[in-house]
Amino acid sequence: MKFRDIDDIVEWLEPMDYETFWAETKPFCLVMLSREKCDADIASGTTDEETVLCVMKNFARMELASILKLEWRDCMMPSTVTH
Repeated sequence: MKFRDIDDIVEWLEPMDYETFWAETKPFCLVMLSREKCDADIASGTTDEETVLCVMKNFARMELASILKLEWRDCMMPSTVTH
């Protein structure tokens, strides 16, 4: 996957469900919470899958943008973006 800007990362992450997220982000070797920790939190009822997915997408977006030194397409972060 080639990302030109942060918007590309958001568009790539947006349609992913929980399983797809972990499979698609694995090759990037991102440093973030482990799948095992997230699965355990969901299983224990500490949080729900939707919340974990939203948070993890945010982490992935921020880390990829930092690693690749990307900016938003219009250089301003849209106010509606949650990840």
